[in-house]
Amino acid sequence: HISKMATLKHLTALEAKGLVERSFRKGGRGRPRAFFALSERSASLFPEAYTHMTLTALRFIEEKLGRNAIDRLLRQRAQQVLDGNRNRVPDGTLKEKVSELVKIRDEGGYMAELGHAGRTAVEMFEHNCPIMAVAETYPEACRVERELFQKLLRADVETSHRVVAGDPVCRFLIRARSRPGT
Repeated sequence: HISKMATLKHLTALEAKGLVERSFRKGGRGRPRAFFALSERSASLFPEAYTHMTLTALRFIEEKLGRNAIDRLLRQRAQQVLDGNRNRVPDGTLKEKVSELVKIRDEGGYMAELGHAGRTAVEMFEHNCPIMAVAETYPEACRVERELFQKLLRADVETSHRVVAGDPVCRFLIRARSRPGT
């Protein structure tokens, strides 16, 4: 609850310390819009003792049970998330569904944002990736999450940008299915 200028002042100070990076995108008329993202240098500011333990456990599972066991584990986690959030997603418009998914993802630390919403598609952005270390080693984590979105929204989801691939955000383009049962 601070002004736009105060926010910019804080972001500029963080940028000077190398903790955030600024990028620009054209947004129609006028000046390009400024976007800020956490830099690699800022990662050490967030507690992540769980990362080493998680990767150690996943490597152990892979070594003892094979790579398929990792996929099954990721799918089981996705099913738990689906079961825990299925009732939160409304039966309304695609934009309403994606808006609720944004809230769910935001609660999970993904810093999600609703993007452009047109007649046939809605964008969703995620500015933070709490599972980045897992996704770097096990890229199937990203695929399983995209499939989770499809089930939760009953829509088609395409990933066009991924933080794990070096993009500043994960960008999802979500389209209503032509046949609701598919």
